[in-house]
Parts: sequence; structure tokens; C-alpha cells
Amino acid sequence: MPSTTIASPPTTRLAPPALLFALASAATFALSGSFAKSLFEAGWSPGAAVAARIGGAAVVLLIPVIVTLVRQWDTVKGSLLRIAVYGVVPIALCQLFYFNAVSHLSVGVALLLEYLSPVLLVGWAWLTTRTRPRTLTILGAVFAMFGLVLVLDLAGGAHVSVEGILWGLAAAVCSAVFFIMSARSNDNVPPILMAGGGMAVGAVLILVLGISGLMPLAFTTSDVLFAGHQVPWFVPVLGLVLVTTVFAYVAGIVATRGLGSKVASFVALFEVLFAVVWAWILLGEMPRLVQLLGGLCIMGGVVMVRLDELRGVNRRGPSYAVDLENADAGPAVRGELN
Repeated sequence: MPSTTIASPPTTRLAPPALLFALASAATFALSGSFAKSLFEAGWSPGAAVAARIGGAAVVLLIPVIVTLVRQWDTVKGSLLRIAVYGVVPIALCQLFYFNAVSHLSVGVALLLEYLSPVLLVGWAWLTTRTRPRTLTILGAVFAMFGLVLVLDLAGGAHVSVEGILWGLAAAVCSAVFFIMSARSNDNVPPILMAGGGMAVGAVLILVLGISGLMPLAFTTSDVLFAGHQVPWFVPVLGLVLVTTVFAYVAGIVATRGLGSKVASFVALFEVLFAVVWAWILLGEMPRLVQLLGGLCIMGGVVMVRLDELRGVNRRGPSYAVDLENADAGPAVRGELN
């Protein structure tokens, strides 16, 4: 198949709409833990929650996806394989690997491993461009990851297993793929089609895994306890589908196309901070001072990475930020997947 040239998103200024979409995506993704926890306590298995989340989102987006396909078939037909890969890796496998990590590790350790994806992106760009990241980028990455450790509050002896670590790292790779595949600013695939088509493919994969017995699919229609109130089971399910999936994924794709994969992946770290806030509001879990300090570290890391990109575009020669976007696309996304 012919190779597609990947154009870098503008790096001369930070587009406020893209940043707002990124923060909104992180905030709504972070709600998934609160919604899912109420289902788990009522007897739902993680696999069933994932199936409801992805499958429901696929149903909600079905009509817009069909309309988009009909209207833009000539434009998007060459990207169907890439949409399928998007549904399998960043959507279905990422969640599956994360839940497998949770089954062997504490939630905090598993989440920390998944959110190593920004560091993986910096390392990937370093490897593929043979250009060492500038000092401020490295410091920003270290600062943000240190902030994650503080926010997740891992100081109290967490159980660690090699198998769980491997599952968590696999989830981090899938998360990095999400930012790589979403970063094509000149993409001919509308965000609604990328998200909806990916959800449909991911839902089929999850159902196949469940039916084959590789992933338990236990659920109940009993009322669940959410935010201190007894509510019908479909309330948290609708929250998972409409808020934490449909809106969050579409907003994430729009944001990543405006910010680029590296910056978007670091802004997505705010999901952990938002998760702490949501748990405080909805579950009464008061964040500790160390977690609030960790949130400030995350914000500081994001600012350092962005400032380094802005500084880089004013220098002669190729900017590391621009090279990263081209490197992020990679041979797989540039040619084979399009």
C-alpha cells in the first residue's frame, strides 16, 4: 500500500481548544473507576464491565459511524484496517491487559505501570530519531512520573508479581499506541469514525474472549451502590458508556490531533489526579497531602515538556518535537496500516 506522509501538528502555540479537550478527556476517563467500582461490588466481573462499556459505546455510535462511512467511503475505505487495529490494541487489549495486571497487583501499581506510556513515547522517539531528548524534556518526564508515584501513594507495601508487571507494561504499550495512532493531524478518518469503528471491533474481540472462557463475563441486574445511593444497575453502565467511553475517546482523539502524541500523553496523566478527586467526591476517599503534591508534580512535568517543545521550534534544524511526531507514526502507521 502507498505510504502516507504524516504532517506534524503546529507546535508554535498551544491551541486552547485542544488543551481543553485533552483535560475533558482525562477528567471523564477518570470517572470510569468510580462507575466500575459500584458494579464490581454488586457482583460484576471486570470483563463484563469492559464488555458493557465498549459494546454500549459501539451501539451509541453505530448510526453516526454508518452515516460517516456512507458519506465518506471513498476517503476512508483505505483506513479500515487501521481502524480495526485501533479497536483491538488501544481500546480492547489495553483494558484487558490492565484488568489482568489488577488481578496480580494493587490497583495503584497497575495504574502506574500503564501510565508509563509517556516515557515509552519519549524513549521511542529517542530510538527512532537517534536524537537524545533535550534536558528539559527528560526532566519533565521524570518529574511527571515522580508525581504519579506520589498521587498513587504507593508507599504502603504493595504486592508485586512479575506476571502482573508484564501485564501492566503491556497495557502501557497499548496506551502509547493510542496516542501514536490518534496523533495524525491530517488524518482523513473523522474522530467519530475512529472511535466508533474501534469500539465495534473492540467489543467483538471482548465478546469472543468472554464466550471462549478466556475472560469471565459475570453480571447482575440488581441495584448498585453509587455515590452513597442505591441506583439501578444501568446508571453506572450508562456512565461508563456515554461519559467515560464515547465522550472521552472522541475528545481524546481530537485533543491528540491538536497537541501531538507526546504532549497529549503527558496531559492525559491528569487522569490519575482527576481519579483521586472523583474518588474524594463520589466515594468519600479523602486524598492525602502527598497526593496533592503529586498532582503539582504532574502539572510541572507537563509544563516542562511543552515549554521544551516551544523552545525547540525556534532553533535551527529539526525540532525534537517535530521529529517525535514523525517517529511516532512509524512504518506501521505510515504504510501498512493505511
